[in-house]
Amino acid sequence: MNPVLLQAEQLGFSIAGQPLLKSLDFAMRPGLSLVRGGDGRGKTTLLRLLAGELQPGSGRLHRQAQGLSFERPADEAHDPVPARAWLAARHEVFAASWQAALADALVADFGLAEHLDKPMHMLSTGSRRKVGLVAAAASGAQLTLLHTPFAALDARSSRRLVALLAEAATDTRRAWVLADYALPAALADLPLAALVDLGD
Repeated sequence: MNPVLLQAEQLGFSIAGQPLLKSLDFAMRPGLSLVRGGDGRGKTTLLRLLAGELQPGSGRLHRQAQGLSFERPADEAHDPVPARAWLAARHEVFAASWQAALADALVADFGLAEHLDKPMHMLSTGSRRKVGLVAAAASGAQLTLLHTPFAALDARSSRRLVALLAEAATDTRRAWVLADYALPAALADLPLAALVDLGD
């Protein structure tokens, strides 16, 4: 069995004294895991906890993964940065594990080549999301967090992402964590390493 790369024990988090996440227990191994939940159920908060950006209000979170990718190119701080420069910076961060061939292939498959020299604020929501997906996939990080990755993608790019996640489901080294409202129908037959259901 693949090793546990991240484990939560009775994980909890509150906002302004109101519990948002309560007593979560899960273990994430290599492959594809799903964090499912409706609006306001804590998907983003849980990813931020997994990324170490927030500290649990209760319980424990153990991370064994080597490298973490939680890409958010839509952040306004990146607005003036050309997409090519943003990807180059992510390449530097993940220098030891960066998969250049995969990055180049995804840039082509996502139709991003003509947009790379534009500053981020000139890219559409979908194109910015695709730039983030390129970085996430190419990072090689053992823990790779994806927040609603299909949102605003065109049909061609969605099909490529399905293929990427199908490969992720059989990955024996990396844990890919997909947070979304539900598992997209195109992924319904894939095996999941873990399911964290935050409710509707």
